[in-house]
Amino acid sequence: MAEAGHDAKTVNEQGLQGAQDTTVAEVCARERRALVTLDTDFSDIKAYPPENFSGIIILRVAHQSKPHILKIFNQVLPLIGREPLDQHLWIVEEFRVRIRGIEQD
Repeated sequence: MAEAGHDAKTVNEQGLQGAQDTTVAEVCARERRALVTLDTDFSDIKAYPPENFSGIIILRVAHQSKPHILKIFNQVLPLIGREPLDQHLWIVEEFRVRIRGIEQD
């Protein structure tokens, strides 16, 4: 994402590897960063209300190899800026992206 002009950090860069989901979520919210993850626990809008975040992107892909994840995510990158991310939950699947915002609750 940095190559595309986004200020992206990994959990390793943040020193958060192995941290609880709630800790990762708190850091993302505090730093106003969108959270990009394979962890579907973050799709629970009661535990992680989209309005509290700068965006949550859940990658639901068939294969979790790094090349495949990067391929899918690079297909999604152009949507950032064209579709609402702040205060929204994106579910990214192989061939579609579902976007849920607070106005849909």
